[in-house]
Amino acid sequence: MTGFRRALAATSAAVLGPAALAATILATTPAPAQAARAGMTDEITMTLHKDGTLHVTEKISGATGALRRTFLTRTRHDDADDRLYRIANAKGGKLTGDELAVTAPATVEYDVKGTVTPAGNVQEMRWFAVNGWSVPVARATVKVAGPGLVQSLSCFAGELTSAVGCTSAAMDHTGTSAEFEQENLAPGQALTVVVAYPKGASAGAPILDRRFSLTAAFALNTVTGGALAALLVLLLGGVGLLYWTRGRDARVVAHEKDHDTGTPVQNGHFSPPDGVRPGQIGTLVDEQADVVDVTATIVDLAVRGFLRIDEQPRQAYDAPDWMLVRLPAGHPAALLPYERALYDAIFDGREAVLLSQLSGSFASHLGKVRDALYADVVRQGWFARRPDTERTRWTMAGVALIGVGVLATVALAWFTSYGLLGLALIIAGGALAVGGQYMPAKTARGSAALAHTLAFRDYLFSGDLGEVPEQHRVELFSRYLPYAVIFDGVEHWSRIVASVTGNGHQADNLYWYHGPAEWDLSKFAGSMRTFTTTTSGAISATRQFRTL
Repeated sequence: MTGFRRALAATSAAVLGPAALAATILATTPAPAQAARAGMTDEITMTLHKDGTLHVTEKISGATGALRRTFLTRTRHDDADDRLYRIANAKGGKLTGDELAVTAPATVEYDVKGTVTPAGNVQEMRWFAVNGWSVPVARATVKVAGPGLVQSLSCFAGELTSAVGCTSAAMDHTGTSAEFEQENLAPGQALTVVVAYPKGASAGAPILDRRFSLTAAFALNTVTGGALAALLVLLLGGVGLLYWTRGRDARVVAHEKDHDTGTPVQNGHFSPPDGVRPGQIGTLVDEQADVVDVTATIVDLAVRGFLRIDEQPRQAYDAPDWMLVRLPAGHPAALLPYERALYDAIFDGREAVLLSQLSGSFASHLGKVRDALYADVVRQGWFARRPDTERTRWTMAGVALIGVGVLATVALAWFTSYGLLGLALIIAGGALAVGGQYMPAKTARGSAALAHTLAFRDYLFSGDLGEVPEQHRVELFSRYLPYAVIFDGVEHWSRIVASVTGNGHQADNLYWYHGPAEWDLSKFAGSMRTFTTTTSGAISATRQFRTL
């Protein structure tokens, strides 16, 4: 049969010409294909209920086979919101997301919410009665019934944004229903119907979804403005707290310095303020056990006779080095815990060690030195808790608050207009993390010790050292030197130490510092500056002190 039709078409083409051929092909085309090209017919009945639900029934004919319709469920409502239409309870087809699959001919039913919106003194029901079909719609009729008298009606056909009216729109003589008709809609085109009812006729309302924008997400309103004001009060309160705790240092220091008439020199011998050692002073002043404190303690151990520093000879391009020699006259039992920890870390069973070789076991012991220094300032009653622990606790709390603020900012900005609340948390967390570095507060006793320490520093650099007997100058000025390391005055005091000996004449060595051959005390200032710098560098290269 198929061969016969092809032969017939070929004969027609030869005998009757193109026009006759077209007519012949049309006549031999299967009926379903002709119906698909002609388009389907859609008879729609819509009923708006009191609760605002729109029930839709569609009778689809004029086409056969699988058809698809993609519902329009989101439109622009205003500058800030989108309007949503929610479809449910589909029958006669398979609804997957926004897509309805139908096998024509069929009768389809579904419910729509979100079609009603206030419009002045009326309620408007708006729905895309026809839209998103995969085939042309040759003819569509729509009948709408609602919970009240029709106040007005309109319709639009074509593309979704079209302002062209539909083929016809009218209401029945009772005014309770509206009818619409449209012909020849291409695939994807829409027929939108709008029917107005009296205000309050139904409980329907538009479903709005806030459209994301930075302006809306971080809007300044009563809630966000109040939160920012509260943050400002919190930050000011934090500043006040820091002033009350830290400002006390300044108040006590000023008072103690005004009434401090003592001198660290008694009967020609050195007596540090409150018996405080250099490492303790360094930790007290900056609230950190750092490399300078350890370096000053090494110099102090040498000055007090526990070890000797021997500068090693070197060639022009050799790196400077020093031998630290254990002295038998020193009794380790007289050392404070942090000094003993450092003493043991240096020698570790050895009688002497080069500064360049202080690694391995020395590095592993430095953590104990640092812990012992912090424990010492707490034991002295200068701090209620270890300063490093206090800083870490507040800083970690600030970092955690920043993390919470970041998550809150993303969530609040995406789902609400309260993004500024999250930013407030981030700012508060940052302030807490930074302020945490200043949270360790000295006790009243610690503030008094700091005042005496600063008075000693002023005395040390005043240049007015009083009448110091010559026989005591080497020992006295040497005892000053470790404190000068803490106060960043090592070169100044090294020159003073190098300028005198027990009898007022220049010498080649000190009792605690020996130089190589051809070396004398005129080079001591430069040697000490290099020694303290090299020692601090060696310590800071270890894991415990690397970040200080």
